[in-house]
Amino acid sequence: MFKPFTLLLVVIMLSVAGPAWSYDTAMAASYAELFATVKGAGAGKALHLIKPDAFLEKVKTGEPLVALDIRTPAETGVFTVALPGALVIPMNELFTDAGLARIPTDKTVIVLCKSGTRATAAGTALRHIGFENVYILKGGYKALIAYMGPKEANTQPKSQPSAKTPAQRHPGGWPPVPAPYPARPTW
Repeated sequence: MFKPFTLLLVVIMLSVAGPAWSYDTAMAASYAELFATVKGAGAGKALHLIKPDAFLEKVKTGEPLVALDIRTPAETGVFTVALPGALVIPMNELFTDAGLARIPTDKTVIVLCKSGTRATAAGTALRHIGFENVYILKGGYKALIAYMGPKEANTQPKSQPSAKTPAQRHPGGWPPVPAPYPARPTW
C-alpha cells in the first residue's frame, strides 16, 4: 500500500510542478530569431552596440540621432545628455504607450544609462518589438566619460558630413558658430 501511495504522490507533484518548468516557446523562438546573427567577432555589431568613439563621431559629424537616457529621475536630475533632441524616459516608463510614442523611427536612437546594463536590456527589448533603429552605447556614461576628455571633444571628426555646408560650420571645424549677441544698449 505504501508504494502505490508514494507513486500517486509523485505523479500529483509532477503534474502540479510541470507548468512551472515550462516556458513560452513562441517568445523563445522570437528571441532565437533576434539573436541568430550574434556570433563571433561580429556579436557587438549584431547586438547594435556602439562604442563611445563612434558615438562621438556621429555627434560631431551631425548625423541625425536621438540620445535616449533611460536612467531614473534621481540620476538624470544631476546630469543628462545635452544633445539637441535628446530624450529622457526612465526605463520603468519606456514601454508604456506614452514612452514608446516619443521614440522616433526615422533617426538613429542611442540608448544610454550609467554602465550600459539597463541600456542593453532596454535596447534589445526595443529592437525586439520593432525599433530597428535603436543602438546601445557600450559601457554607458561611464565609458563615454572615460573616453572623452578635452582632446577628444575638440578634435575634428574623422569624416566630414556631406549635408553640412562650410557656411554652417565654425571656421576651425565644429561646433557651429553661435548667433552673435545683440549689441548692449548704450543708455
